[in-house]
Amino acid sequence: MKLTRGKITELVNEPGCEHNHSHAGQPNKKACKQQAQPGAAQGGCAFDGASIALVPITDAAHLVHGPIACSGNSWGSRGSLSSGPVTYKTGFTTDLTENDIIFGGEKRLYQAIAQIVKHHQPAAVFVYSTCVTALIGDDLDAVCEAAAQKFGKPVIPVHAAGFVGSKNLGNRLAGEALLDHVVGTAEPEYTTPYDINLIGEYNIAGEMWNVIPLLEKVGIRVLSKITGDARYQEICYAHRAKLNVMICSKALINMARKMEEKYGIPFIEESFYGIDDMNRCLRNIAEKFGDPALKQRVEKLIASENAALDQKLAPYRSRLKGKRVVLYTGGVKSWSIISAAKDLGIEVVATSTKKSTEEDKARIKQLLGKDGITIEKGSPQELLKVIEQTGADLLIAGGRNQYTALKARVPFLDINQERHHAYAGYEGMIEMAKELEEALYSPIWEQLRTPAPWETGKGEQSPVTSDQLTVTS
Repeated sequence: MKLTRGKITELVNEPGCEHNHSHAGQPNKKACKQQAQPGAAQGGCAFDGASIALVPITDAAHLVHGPIACSGNSWGSRGSLSSGPVTYKTGFTTDLTENDIIFGGEKRLYQAIAQIVKHHQPAAVFVYSTCVTALIGDDLDAVCEAAAQKFGKPVIPVHAAGFVGSKNLGNRLAGEALLDHVVGTAEPEYTTPYDINLIGEYNIAGEMWNVIPLLEKVGIRVLSKITGDARYQEICYAHRAKLNVMICSKALINMARKMEEKYGIPFIEESFYGIDDMNRCLRNIAEKFGDPALKQRVEKLIASENAALDQKLAPYRSRLKGKRVVLYTGGVKSWSIISAAKDLGIEVVATSTKKSTEEDKARIKQLLGKDGITIEKGSPQELLKVIEQTGADLLIAGGRNQYTALKARVPFLDINQERHHAYAGYEGMIEMAKELEEALYSPIWEQLRTPAPWETGKGEQSPVTSDQLTVTS
């Protein structure tokens, strides 16, 4: 896939994305079409988005073609877990120098691929372009093709230089790389009538492991995971699934839409957070297959899991009921966590709408009610203002916002990719309730909110006199 202006325009105007739909005779949204402004990629560029989407392929090597700073340690701070290979945990970079930038880095890239194949034997090598290598014009496609023929391994170019756009655009560019070079290149050993793909699920903190057993209990097989805890080979035969289940809002919507066009695989968007959403997800999957026996198995599973969950959540609900929460995250979590919080008796008084589609915003409005506050750009000042205005008891957000919570003297719960706790599925609800209860009732908050001695006057001391001073030579 050559990264051209036409390709970028196609992706930002993705017809499957709600942002690009007209509503009630209104013209299409312009947000996706606007040119990126300096600093607009802060918090995630296209390169970052592409690596987020592809790095969870656990048995592949992920090679960053650029200066070493582009590698950073983002691959190590994301919580996508593996049940087997850990090749993805090693960061590979060509570490370009000034000379490489002047004379070109293609030879260095080829040597890096050769070294990776020789010493690590990955199932495949994904090669990521960066701002520098895109600007100097290194031909990723030619080098990757030559290396693949020489070493007998798939070598996939990922054209997602950071300057081309946002993290979300990078997600879609990653999807294009999979569609162009991976999906449809192999066949599964066998298929079943109930094979599905999970798209946009990255197995953060092992969340997918809470969901797949539920699907298996009713006879639904996850054929391919795109891409949490995935193996390269399973993505190769993803085109044989009967249904694509989209998670993570519209991050890889282009992939789901194009697989429907090319392979005839329908797709639905679901959430694994909260009891109601998990119930709905199972029912919607069964409804898509249209099998009465499958629907019956799903209803039996839902009844059993919900009854057990009510018992396990009872002590948490009594302590969490009535607590007020500000939620600041993105995409599908901006509304799905509201549903999960309501299941625990918690009121979400404000949530963010960043990275949210028009459909997401409609769900948020319905879940929050007329008094709920939506936050478009959550600077620390804005979050502090909202916390004070709503009298919130807790902030649920990404790791970078924990210091904002400390300034507000309210507990904090990490909900983004850096977290270490799985909140998806029925088991995830118990884990979420436990983490919320521990955060809210930690004794540190009482101490933190206690006025300092110098604020109450109790810590005043009499001035020191000269007679009390000891002078030493």
